Amino acid sequence: MHRLTSPQARELTGRVAHSKVLPAEVVEQVVTKTDGVPLFVEELTKTVLESGLLREDEDRYELRGPLPPLAIPATLHDALMARLDRLAPVKAVAQLAATLGRTFPYALLQAVASLDEGTLQTSLRQLVTAELLYQQDLPPQATYVFKHVLIQEAAYQSLLKSTRQQYHQRIAQVLEAQFPETAEAEPELLAHHYTEAGLTAQAIPYWQRAGQRASDRSAHMEAVSHFTTGIELLKTLPETPERIQQALTLYIALGAALLMAKGHAAPEVEHAYTQARALCQQVGETPELVPVLFGLWRFYVQRSQLHMARELGETLLRLAQRTDDPALAVIAHCALGFTGFNLGMLPAACQHLEEAIALYTPDQRHAPVFRMGQDPGVGCQVHAARPLWLLGYPEQALARIHEALALAHALSHPFSLAFARCGAAIVSQLRRDVLAVHEQAEAAVALSTEQGFPQWAGLGMSLRGWALAMQGQGEEGLEQVRQGIASFRATGAALLVPYFCTVLADVFAQLGHIEDGLQALAEAQTLVEQHDERWWEAEVYRLRGVLLLQETVPQREEGETCFQLALDVARRQQAKSLELRAALSLSRLWQHQGKQVAAHQLLTPLYGWFTEGFDTADLQEAKALLEALA
Repeated sequence: MHRLTSPQARELTGRVAHSKVLPAEVVEQVVTKTDGVPLFVEELTKTVLESGLLREDEDRYELRGPLPPLAIPATLHDALMARLDRLAPVKAVAQLAATLGRTFPYALLQAVASLDEGTLQTSLRQLVTAELLYQQDLPPQATYVFKHVLIQEAAYQSLLKSTRQQYHQRIAQVLEAQFPETAEAEPELLAHHYTEAGLTAQAIPYWQRAGQRASDRSAHMEAVSHFTTGIELLKTLPETPERIQQALTLYIALGAALLMAKGHAAPEVEHAYTQARALCQQVGETPELVPVLFGLWRFYVQRSQLHMARELGETLLRLAQRTDDPALAVIAHCALGFTGFNLGMLPAACQHLEEAIALYTPDQRHAPVFRMGQDPGVGCQVHAARPLWLLGYPEQALARIHEALALAHALSHPFSLAFARCGAAIVSQLRRDVLAVHEQAEAAVALSTEQGFPQWAGLGMSLRGWALAMQGQGEEGLEQVRQGIASFRATGAALLVPYFCTVLADVFAQLGHIEDGLQALAEAQTLVEQHDERWWEAEVYRLRGVLLLQETVPQREEGETCFQLALDVARRQQAKSLELRAALSLSRLWQHQGKQVAAHQLLTPLYGWFTEGFDTADLQEAKALLEALA
């Protein structure tokens, strides 16, 4: 029998729907359930179209609500049942096997079947001969596969509900008692069988275990599904202290999985952690409050709700001081340091982050409080790099990034590594090291795309675009910057957007699109004022001044005002690197205006302040300008 490939099956569903677009989840169910059999593809697609599940629009169909498992068309079901009925003596074996799943090992079927070995093997041979099952290897090592998923479903659906539940219960108990390795490696199997047996209380711990195993191997959407199933099942049980504790554990785990799968600022992340916080209030004094508050902090800081984030950081620090817990202190100082940095409080931010780094030890990562996605040791190193660069320590900033990358590699933790790559790309961009930006951004995009981290993929793409533009591929670079920013913002993230606006403005300036660049900077300024994200404020002013001087009629007076504003902000924040940039821009302007002495006097003490980073573009340009002014 000719079978369609998955793309061919998808194409056939489109033809049956008269070229109108079907919802992706409908197409996927049809393709999965029909196993490439053209007749089944057509029949199941027609069944969906006639089911009332879809609303027809001009060029597409939309789901009216959640998609239930698609029913097998009656005609196919009847045909399959007739085949099973003709095998009446072995139908019960097919039904029990169908309860195990489409693929099942002989050893497990033998353990749950109340048949002697000879009878069981004879029954299985009949089912293989009738082409209902495929067989691989010989008993007791044999594995069997239902030839078609619809055959398995027909056999399963023909069971009485009570019998079906008894089978599921028996399978779950046998797996627990006789197959501990399977129970350990595939907790979702036991979760499924206990759920279908109606034994909700026994199922929930296995859903939780299944979610945690999925998270550990970076299958974050699978983890989200398992945790969500556990939470929904919990809602059907009476409210007891144990049930509340289970719900709290599940919501915390769900929040961490969502954070990685959808980005820190996704609304689902806030919902999960808000539910968890409400449960903490019910439980009272509980250690789970820490990952909940830290999860909420990560949401609010990425949404650029920085004052809310600072309040959460202060609460975490009070908890750390009260409990004298070093692991908690790492998280609290990290939260306060990063929040303070974004608010432009650079020396205080550095102090908090360096304290967190000093308190962090590798054994802490096994503490329950650290089971929240990104490793805090990596996070603190990455977060410390930018304020160090701003404060005028380019080499120390780079050293922190190298330590973060080394730790993330040692942990073999994809999310932490993708985050460290993004941090490295940003710091390289601050240092104006174009090749390093390209290398780190490229690596961040590749890893984030492979693992499904949309926030880091967007960030990496925007900086890769900047690097391309700086290497002469302006139009391609511009398109990537725009796409990257759009992808980043689509996760709900608002933090870093003013910085990305300056990246975009830099590319526009490179292409000579001055008005577009000024528009991007106007948006950056609006966001700075709206969210109080101040760390890059001086550069927003400086770049505006640069672009105003590049207009057809240069706006020299307004440009000079922008440079002065940039200087004022940088000095107030003690951001020596941005003060140097602003002074460079102003000194160049004064040089052109014949004010060499004033330019020299502005730049000399500032250049003399630096003790490192003399190979960076900014300091090399300052040195060259000072020589020219002398």
